[in-house]
Amino acid sequence: MPDRNASKSVFASRKSVFCFFTMTSILFVLSWFFVIRSAARPNFIDNNLLSTSESISVIDRNVESSIGNRAVLVDNEKEETTRETQTTHEKDDDGVKCSSSNKLGLKVFMYDLPPEFHFGLLDWKPEGKSVWPNIRTKIPHYPGGLNLQHSIEYWLTLDLLASEFTQARKAPSVIRVHNSSEADIIFVPFFSSLCYNRYSKMNPHERKSINKVLQDKLVKYVTAQEEWKRSGGKDHLVLAHHPNSMLDARTKLWPATFLLSDFGRYPPNIANVEKDVIAPYRHVIRSYVNDNSTFDSRPILLYFQGAIYRKDGGFARQELFYLLKDEKDVHFSFGSVLKGGVSKATEGMRSSKFCLNIAGDTPSSNRLFDAIASHCVPVIISDDIELPYEDVLDYSQFCIFVRTSDALKENYLINFMRSIGRDEWTRMWNKLKEIENFFEFQYPSKEGDAVQMIWQAVARKVPAMRLKLNRSRRYTRSLPSTSKEEGIKSIPAPGNFW
Repeated sequence: MPDRNASKSVFASRKSVFCFFTMTSILFVLSWFFVIRSAARPNFIDNNLLSTSESISVIDRNVESSIGNRAVLVDNEKEETTRETQTTHEKDDDGVKCSSSNKLGLKVFMYDLPPEFHFGLLDWKPEGKSVWPNIRTKIPHYPGGLNLQHSIEYWLTLDLLASEFTQARKAPSVIRVHNSSEADIIFVPFFSSLCYNRYSKMNPHERKSINKVLQDKLVKYVTAQEEWKRSGGKDHLVLAHHPNSMLDARTKLWPATFLLSDFGRYPPNIANVEKDVIAPYRHVIRSYVNDNSTFDSRPILLYFQGAIYRKDGGFARQELFYLLKDEKDVHFSFGSVLKGGVSKATEGMRSSKFCLNIAGDTPSSNRLFDAIASHCVPVIISDDIELPYEDVLDYSQFCIFVRTSDALKENYLINFMRSIGRDEWTRMWNKLKEIENFFEFQYPSKEGDAVQMIWQAVARKVPAMRLKLNRSRRYTRSLPSTSKEEGIKSIPAPGNFW
């Protein structure tokens, strides 16, 4: 009798375990069913953001550090420079529908500013009501000399105008649109660097220089536009390549993205590497075409010619002058663009293995880009320098970086330069010839030149612009009035202060 009861007990126990296992399996299957179903639901994500994000996803790969260089660098060879297919919306009789545009460039809306802000500064006179020159018949001439180094605004504006009728490009970097709601960015075509170079000095009868007057007028014009009011300027692009070109207007237009040469004269709350774009100088000396030089055919080890005594961060120049002036294979002397200075610099750089790029009044100078054009390996001694398109270009492959504190140690720099042999120098020299086109400004622009590289750098800022803009709209609704006599005042949106 006890054995029979024990047998029944064991059977009941096995039955309970089987039921428990069955129920657990059913619940497990159901849970996966709901997970798969929820994953199939559509996500409310802007396809434009996805296309732009995919084009810069290379930044997250192949990250490496460079000695003496604070920035994150990536392998440029793996960068995808063509933006993927974007989705645009157009209306038909039934409402809104989606249509694909294959490989569109950055869509830019440009303000039709009066000519006094752009080509009028080049003494161009408009014909009729148009504020823009007909660049298919005649292109206004830009002044030469040192004016050229900060001429970025001129080349970008020409490229934007040409985008409307140039059909030759397979994958354009930029497209001008006339409806601001379709644009990725809003372009402010003020030739600020040229304005500073030509009109920053006051005449005896003037209270303000023309440069300051135009900056005041620019702020009034731009901030009065619906595009600015809609975004608070967060999707605007303002050109201020010369370090002194927008010292007045920048305090009013700082929510916009600035196109700069460096941050030397900008406080971080006005301009910074997360918000703004660094663009190259246009080199002043001629490009070295058909360069067949070798390590041994360039007799000068280290070359510098320019202003030696500078203020601010430029103290290193005079210190290095005293350290290097007696070295037999070093050229370190004062120079300027006057009296054939450009020709002398061209000859000197082409005869040198390494060219010094030392911080001056600001961290950067066009000397770096003159060296690149000469295939003279740049030696950068500027701790606070920011470099163009460094998120996709590894400068350590063709530049030498030396910290200022190390360079000022006796014999450190000269011994370092002499330790670099023929093979290493030749590798960097070859790399300079590969990347030099990234720093060439030309009209019409060509794939991979400086103009298109700048537009692509701006395009990589678009997701961050949209993020800030979308965040700022979180609390834009105001409370409704409760009575006609005493309405509740609108509460300022916290997003507007972000």
